[in-house]
Amino acid sequence: MDKFSYIANAHVSYIDELYSSYKSDPESIDSSWKEFFDGFDFALTNYGDENGEVTPSVAQEAKNGALATPGTIMDMEQLPKEIKVRALIHAHRSRAHLRSKTNPVRERRDRKALIDPEDFGLNDTDMNTEFQAGKEIGIGTAKLSVILESLKKIYEGSMGFEYLYIRDPEMLDWFKSKVEKEALAFNPSAEEKKRILFKLNQAVVFENFLHTKYLGQKRFSLEGGESTIPFLDALINRGTELGVEEAMIGMAHRGRLNVLANIMGKTYEQIFSEFEGTAKPDLTMGDGDVKYHMGYSSDIVTPEGGKVHLKLAPNPSHLEAVNPVVEGFLRAKIDSEYANDQKKVMPILIHGDAAVAGQGIVYEVTQMAGLKGYNTGGTVHFVINNQVGFTTDFDDARSSIYCTDIAKIIDAPVIHVNGDDAEAVVFAAKLAAEFRQKFNRDIFVDMVCYRRHGHNESDEPKFTQPELYNIISKHPNPREIYTKRLAERGDLDKKIATQMDKEFRQLLQDRLNLVKEKPLPYQATRFEREWGSLRRSKPEDFDQSPETGMKAEDIEVVAKALTSLPKGFKPIKQIEVQMKQRKEMFFQTKSLNWAAAELLAYGSLLLEGKTVRLTGQDCQRGTFSHRHAVLHDANTNEPFNSLKEMKERKGNFYIYNSLLSEYAVLGFEYGYGMANPNSLTIWEAQFGDFANGAQTMIDQFISSGESKWQKMNGLVMLLPHGYEGQGPEHSNARPERFLQLSAEYNMVVANVTTPSNFFHMLRRQLTWEFRKPCVVMSPKSLLRHPKVVSPIEEFTSGRFKEVIADDTVDPKAVKRVILCTGKIYYDLEEAREQKKIKNVAIVRVEQLHPLPKKQIKEEVERYKDAEVVWVQEEPENMGAWNYILRMLHRELPMEVIARKMSASPATGYNKVHVEEQKNIISQALKIK
Repeated sequence: MDKFSYIANAHVSYIDELYSSYKSDPESIDSSWKEFFDGFDFALTNYGDENGEVTPSVAQEAKNGALATPGTIMDMEQLPKEIKVRALIHAHRSRAHLRSKTNPVRERRDRKALIDPEDFGLNDTDMNTEFQAGKEIGIGTAKLSVILESLKKIYEGSMGFEYLYIRDPEMLDWFKSKVEKEALAFNPSAEEKKRILFKLNQAVVFENFLHTKYLGQKRFSLEGGESTIPFLDALINRGTELGVEEAMIGMAHRGRLNVLANIMGKTYEQIFSEFEGTAKPDLTMGDGDVKYHMGYSSDIVTPEGGKVHLKLAPNPSHLEAVNPVVEGFLRAKIDSEYANDQKKVMPILIHGDAAVAGQGIVYEVTQMAGLKGYNTGGTVHFVINNQVGFTTDFDDARSSIYCTDIAKIIDAPVIHVNGDDAEAVVFAAKLAAEFRQKFNRDIFVDMVCYRRHGHNESDEPKFTQPELYNIISKHPNPREIYTKRLAERGDLDKKIATQMDKEFRQLLQDRLNLVKEKPLPYQATRFEREWGSLRRSKPEDFDQSPETGMKAEDIEVVAKALTSLPKGFKPIKQIEVQMKQRKEMFFQTKSLNWAAAELLAYGSLLLEGKTVRLTGQDCQRGTFSHRHAVLHDANTNEPFNSLKEMKERKGNFYIYNSLLSEYAVLGFEYGYGMANPNSLTIWEAQFGDFANGAQTMIDQFISSGESKWQKMNGLVMLLPHGYEGQGPEHSNARPERFLQLSAEYNMVVANVTTPSNFFHMLRRQLTWEFRKPCVVMSPKSLLRHPKVVSPIEEFTSGRFKEVIADDTVDPKAVKRVILCTGKIYYDLEEAREQKKIKNVAIVRVEQLHPLPKKQIKEEVERYKDAEVVWVQEEPENMGAWNYILRMLHRELPMEVIARKMSASPATGYNKVHVEEQKNIISQALKIK
């Protein structure tokens, strides 16, 4: 590469093209280039060079692809020096982060920053020359030596800034101004220095205490990254000054206990009773979790007297899995508690360097940042970058230079900061809070530090990083470094250092002597009070569902909303037909199909003041074009959301087509449901088996969250399921997996066959005095099946039926009782009717878990001496059979009729599918 290049990988013809565009229309190009060309023209007009004018030529073809081909705009030999200095400044803004001193324990690699004066045709003889370009960085006309010194202090010190890719000009200018003016002048007051050292003291005392009292116990220490505590303290304090009333932290295990103690205000006594096993968990409320996974809430009063509600989300060991949960939780707060004011909440996600680069969920959540269904007003991402993932060096952990390169996809600025420079860390925290509150956009802070011990305290890091850990073993901690720095600076700072060192030793002694701390006072939030009015479920709650009918006059209100279009709204022809059919169902035949029943359930809850939120891929229309909750004008494409426009609604209705993600979207909805007990929160998969992309959320949160963390959740998952010849990937929602996870009444798993029963099941979610996740094997072909309709009187009274009896046969004539669930019922019923079979009863098990044993036994006992079989369309090793066998083999021995055991869920050949289905029906009904 030519030594005069200042932007790596740029090409001369491209730059000449940009300049040509600039001359035609200065606003047509990126603002950072516009700024450069402004300076270029300014210098040409005012200076020229020693020989007079410099005229950029039309682009010549670059020699060997290099920059600075003679005679072009980028030929540094021809440019006047004023422009060269401007180019030097621009290069620092763009690339000096590659040379910033952000690594506390090892030298940074040479990343070819190309930001030295020589790279711009400048040399020692120019150092005393004054250049107007100094105004660019706010120091006025200045000598090149002073400009260089300032650039080095701003861009090559303890902080490295990446921001020049930001495409919003206002945001770019604001951030640049903050970096160049405030970073240069940053000098905390005496009080702020005390606060920084106090928080470092707390962080170090905590780790020393643990290391002394609980030697060898797993605690995932923060040692080496103690500056996390002053960072969070400054971020929350500054955020509170700027209007934040509630902040939620999502983080993994590293440093979690320290954050609980020194940010959340959890007392040592509370934390260490868990270490010593003296805490008495109420195991009637679940199995509990390890100490470094538990969540916490507290009310914090900042040094300036501001009040903020802090939450730490409970999380599993699966790194980054908590991220969408935090976002969803705070979105529920924004929607219902803070009147859509995003500035009142702040999501804070704490990442590890290996995880933020390696876990795909980070990309999914980052892509959510600007989407209307998922936006939370900007997230502060803080990376505790200890340069190693368990035992993996960063060379093996990512291809990108930085672990935070994901930030660039959403134009989020990145501040890289040395974890040993506590004041720089605090500056980064304040800047992050100010940026987030001003622009409601994400920002990343990458704190480069180290890990004093192994992955946990009993692990030996020298097995894999002996050289690094030899350095770390001799390296002072951030508190010692800051204390020394203060002592060296002058009398005032030295006095602070001496005083705070005494406090540090006293604090450590107090903790070791187990001096009692006073827990912080706490006031429950509105949602927490609403959760408090609910109770935990009891086994008898599942004997029979509560009444969930709605008044006839309310049905009419919702029906009118669902069948009316605004004046001048012109839908496409197919929608006109569907709207006509919908009107007929509600007002003439008085018999509702699946979509009408579903929308009626939502409308009924909205009339009661409840929130309904439904998201998923293509859910506004529905994968199978059945829902049409949002219509579009054929001419203008304007959307119309009938339930949202229903005048009589008291609750809010949100329905969003999601990004093409399962893991993050399901996690977001789990978070939303965790926050708001009065929200029917629903995630619909495009096809049921797509849920396997979100298996972490299902295993670690949905099925086990109540048992581990005592957190109830009413989330509904709609998973289209059923064998219709669509092949291995579109037939099976894997009910067996959910049933394997089912125990202790932890969640509902259902395969519903009638629209009215689906209606009652949805309403039951918010009628119960407790909350349970509900997983529904939802229909596909049944959405339009002529027999899958329910009379309107089934909606005005009644309740969810866990079991649907067979009222079409004479019990005395029955020789065989078929138990089944879901769509197979209609295949069996159709064949039974055609063949006029009278001696087989078909009983539908609509709810598989909690299994309604009593109701099943009562139903089977109606048929004396009849044999019982379980019939399913899934292969024998899938579907509900293994679960049914496990749950009923003692009370109700039975055989199974199913597809043969199979590795794949379904055949890819339609003819084979038809033959298999026919065999199941023939065997079940004994058709020869």
